[in-house]
Amino acid sequence: MKIKLTDEHLNKVDVGEAITLTSIMTVMAIAITAVVIYRLFKSKAGSTTAPGGWKFEWK
Repeated sequence: MKIKLTDEHLNKVDVGEAITLTSIMTVMAIAITAVVIYRLFKSKAGSTTAPGGWKFEWK
């Protein structure tokens, strides 16, 4: 069912929420990845299992 919006309703529509939410999620994902990579490189030994069954071990 389609309803034609009036000019008044069209002026009240905000279109920036999706872009803002995507930007925040992208920055958070990059920040978390950077912290994980930094901790991996700074540690002397350890192991980790990534999604998909990837296992890494360093000594």
